[in-house]
Amino acid sequence: MANSVVKLANRLQDVLDSTRIADGLAPLLLRLYLAPIFMQAGWNKLSHFEDTAAWFGNPDWGLGLPMPEVMAGLAAGTELVGGMLLIVGFAVRWISIPLMITMLVAAFAVHWENGWLAIADGGSWLANERVMEAQDRLTAAKSILQEYGNYNWLTGRGSVVILNNGIEFAITYFVMLFSLFFTGAGRLFSLDHWVAKCFRESE
Repeated sequence: MANSVVKLANRLQDVLDSTRIADGLAPLLLRLYLAPIFMQAGWNKLSHFEDTAAWFGNPDWGLGLPMPEVMAGLAAGTELVGGMLLIVGFAVRWISIPLMITMLVAAFAVHWENGWLAIADGGSWLANERVMEAQDRLTAAKSILQEYGNYNWLTGRGSVVILNNGIEFAITYFVMLFSLFFTGAGRLFSLDHWVAKCFRESE
């Protein structure tokens, strides 16, 4: 009996192992998910560069970073170029490093004080005082919209919410990049795979 269970377990493991032929799909999907996010963020920074640099440098209502123009340019360039590299799967492990740093800076310098949640959800166990206070504002906003606006039309594509701007998205993107740093761009569906293959075959 025990021997039969072991054989069955081994066969099931063999079935799972056979799927490794497509193991490049997972990093491909991570790359294609992250690429437009970073490209859009980088483009937004470049399109409003003066405002971005002012926010980077201002200690009162911004980040208070030194050399704000340089820092803004580095952040925008890293995100825009990094997104492009993720699409084609080139130098993915290398570009993941500055992108991860960018996400950590965003999480701890911009979003940390807001807690975890990106959207204020008073029913979440992760809700902090800021989120709970936002529920009163949300209730008031809905009441105003119901009284003075076409509420059904306004909410026809989704409920009214309050943005909490917590670290949720930045940390999620960091974890995805962290995975790509170790797995690389993946087999078959990346330039990294084919470049490495060419160099190894030429040795």
